[in-house]
Parts: sequence; structure tokens; C-alpha cells
Amino acid sequence: MTGMSRSLLRLSPLSAICVRSDGTVLEAATPPTAILSGSFNPFHRGHRELAAVAAAKLSTPVAFELSVANVDKAELSEVEVARRVGQFFSGSSTEQLWITRAATFREKAALFPNATFVLGFDTARRLIDPRYYRDELTQRDEALHAIASRGCRFVVGGRVEQCSFHIWTNDGLPGEFHDLFASLPEAEFRADVSSTELRNG
Repeated sequence: MTGMSRSLLRLSPLSAICVRSDGTVLEAATPPTAILSGSFNPFHRGHRELAAVAAAKLSTPVAFELSVANVDKAELSEVEVARRVGQFFSGSSTEQLWITRAATFREKAALFPNATFVLGFDTARRLIDPRYYRDELTQRDEALHAIASRGCRFVVGGRVEQCSFHIWTNDGLPGEFHDLFASLPEAEFRADVSSTELRNG
């Protein structure tokens, strides 16, 4: 973990570091073309299953991304980053976890242009929620335009909420942004597990 600690000290909002699941830090890794971003607190089978389904659909490996910064919470400490990264250590050297300070998908798109971001339903809903843009629809739309201009798009997996399974339908989203999002049908992906439920155990 020493190599990762040194890399975290150099991590800026415009940079990212890659850690393979065997713990190796890659200083100059090729940016991924598909990314599943999350807080991974904890990392669970739903994350892996969503990544696997999206990889098959996109015909490309899906990397994971953990941001040290978060729009809703305090920045993660080095100890907490190390704990969450440790969940990915399986001995395999092929799986990649990218660590960034990109709290928003506008920032992630700047770091990973032309990437497809793989999201859960709840994350996608927050992405278009005006509350995360000071209740300004113009700011929300500017952010989505900026993401689209980077050549990025989203694949969204469904989620169980209040005993119902919800899939992405573009509800509440202007038609000009519908092509930004693709929904995974329930027949392709359903994993009734969440980090919140696991934490509350």
C-alpha cells in the first residue's frame, strides 16, 4: 500500500491513479472505456454482477472508480481509501480500480473522455436531480451537455426500492438527453442487494 499512499499525495482533481486488484499501482495505465463508479462501502456482488453484465453488453472490460471526494460527504481519509481499495484485492492482476478526486460525473467525464459510465438506478437518478445543481435546471442541463461533449454516456442497471424493481426510463429528463442513457432490462440484470442494507445489516 506504500505505492498507493505516495500516489494519493499527488492526486489532484485533474488526475487519477490505477490500482490493479493484486495491489499494484499503475502510474501510466491506459484509461478505461467503461467504468463503474461508486463509494463501495461495502463492495458487494451487485457491483461485480452489474460490471459483468455491462462488460458483455459493451464488449469491453468494465473498470471500477472510487472518488476520494463526494458531493454529499466529507473527503475520504487515506486510511478509509485503503480500506475500500482492499476489498478489491483478489490476487488477480486484470481487474482495475481507478482512484480520483472527481466528485461529479462532469469531472469524471473530463478525466475519462469517450467512456461509458455504468450506474445503478439510484446514482443515475441523483445525476439528473436538480437538487444536486442548486435546484437550477440550467446548471443540470449544462453538466449533461458537458458530459455529452466529452463523448461519454451511461448504462443504467435497475434497483429494488420500496419493494418494487425500478429500471431507467428517462422520466423527468428532456428528450435531448435521452440518447445519453441506456437501460439494462430486468431480464439482463437484477441484484437485490445494496451497500446501505449491508451496512445496516
